[in-house]
Amino acid sequence: MSGNFADLPERVDVVLVKAGRTKIRYPAELLTDDGTRITVRAPWANSGTRDFGFVRFEAEDVFTEHYWRDRWYSVKEVRAADGTLKGWYCDITRPAVRSGGELVVEDLDLDLWRSADGTDVRRLDEDEFAVSGLTAADPGAAAAAVAALDELESRARRSDWESWLTP
Repeated sequence: MSGNFADLPERVDVVLVKAGRTKIRYPAELLTDDGTRITVRAPWANSGTRDFGFVRFEAEDVFTEHYWRDRWYSVKEVRAADGTLKGWYCDITRPAVRSGGELVVEDLDLDLWRSADGTDVRRLDEDEFAVSGLTAADPGAAAAAVAALDELESRARRSDWESWLTP
């Protein structure tokens, strides 16, 4: 039995934490880690379909996820099983931490969606953020989260959106 492990892709567990608790954990293939940005690929981690009204995430969708150690967000490219680009789902998070086989990100409730053609850019979950208590508990983090959402929305409305995500 041959055991050439050098040909196997490196795996990491993506751990999404919200309000101090693990919200979801899933395995992903590590594509790149340049010391600042970490890119992984994983299938849709939830069971079944999630219909947002403007997009549906389905069991065979594939997410290419970009995380940064120095930015307060992550950007997830969403493709259908046939490779069709659905768009990008962006989470406002504290900067990512990779330790051993885990990539840990803390969700700060704010999100952004950008459709594949760029005609639909929308802020999400601002109501959840408002009642999260982050503004009172950690005003600096709350300000960084709002600034990150503003930055992402500005980028998402530009025609060169994809170029900054390409390594």
